[in-house]
Parts: sequence; structure tokens; C-alpha cells
Amino acid sequence: MEKTVKDRKQALQSHLKTSILTMQLRPGADLDEVALSDTFGLSRTPLREVFRELAGEGFLQLHAGRGARVAEMSHTTLRDFFLAAPMIYSAVLRLAAQNAQPQQIESLRSAQDAFKSALRLGDAAQRALANNRFHEITGEMAGNVYLIPSFNRLLIDHARIGMTFYRPQNNKMADNLSTASDHHDAIIAAIAAGDEDAAAQLAHDHWQLSRGQIEMFVMPTALDAPLGTFPQSSA
Repeated sequence: MEKTVKDRKQALQSHLKTSILTMQLRPGADLDEVALSDTFGLSRTPLREVFRELAGEGFLQLHAGRGARVAEMSHTTLRDFFLAAPMIYSAVLRLAAQNAQPQQIESLRSAQDAFKSALRLGDAAQRALANNRFHEITGEMAGNVYLIPSFNRLLIDHARIGMTFYRPQNNKMADNLSTASDHHDAIIAAIAAGDEDAAAQLAHDHWQLSRGQIEMFVMPTALDAPLGTFPQSSA
């Protein structure tokens, strides 16, 4: 059965999101409209509709006369990221503990199962995507129309620069991945119990776990290297 335009748009959107989150498309990269149009069987109008949707979510930037490009990660935005992340994560998990519905908690448990599976398989991209989905669900639980756009934008850059976290270079970094999984289990338990304080504290602990490794690549001396340049060895 031939795919509808809606199906092809969804396929393109999924492809671009995954490619951006896993750094297959680097920050600031220009999108090839002709190639994407041919690959996904879309004309210019629906193609650009997808671009506008992704720009609204923070994945892309649109420039008149220059087309679409992947959202950049400048030195300024990275420093803003480090300032905002702990506050936003804490607020989201606190609200998640207040508002989570039973079906959302089950979805969170399923996302955690996928994360654990990705850890066993050892693929950095799958780890990053599974972790991203876990935290997306906590945002859905929080359900705050003012907070969630900022949270979702934060998750994009956390996934991108966090790819370093999912390529452990030594035993300590590998242990941190196991601890991150334990944090996820504790987050689920705190949300299921409606324990706002425990959830907020876990947000802080979880952020601190990955912060040191991420900082090695973006602050301050590593900022001299091209953004998005990571070690290439695998887990």
C-alpha cells in the first residue's frame, strides 16, 4: 500500500529528529531539500511544513533565502544550557510526581526497559535516544504549557552533547551508565509514590552524574574544539 503524504511527512520528521539527536546531522548543517524531497517523495510544500514544525520544536533554524539548517550549538547556548538544565529538570520531575497518570507511569517503565536494553546492546545512539524518550515522558507527565517547550528544547541539546556520556572510555564512565539506570528506576518509584521532594532530588543527582563528563567536551578548554566533535571509540 502506497504511503500517504501524511505518512511520508511523519517518516521525514522521524528521520530528521533521530539524525539530529544522534549527531548524524551536525549542529549548523544545511539540509539538502532536493535530496530529502527525492528520498521521502515529498514536494516542496509538505517538505517545508515539516521544516517549520521542527523549527518550532527547536530542532531546526529557518533562514530566508538560505533554507533550513540544524539548530546550532554555540558557546553561549551551551553555557545557557548548563545554567538552565538543573532548574528545569527539577521542576519537571516535581510536577511529574504531582500529576502523573497510571498509564504514563507504565509508559515510563516501558521506556526504562528500552533504556536498559540499549545499555546491554552497547550502541551509543540507541542509548541516547532511549534516555531522551524516558525524559520526554516525564515532561508529558508534568503537563505544564509554559515549562514543557523549554524542557523539550533542553532535551535536544542534552541528547546531542550527551552522546559523550553514552560512549564510555573507562570503567568509571561505564559505572556511571549503570548508576544512571538506577536513577531512572528511583525516579519511577518517586513519581509513582507522588513524592515530589524525592523526585526533585533525583533530578539534581541525575544531572550531576552526567554533567562532569559533558563539561569535559564543552567547557571551558574544549570549547576551542569544533562543536559536536566527540571521541570515536565505542562502548
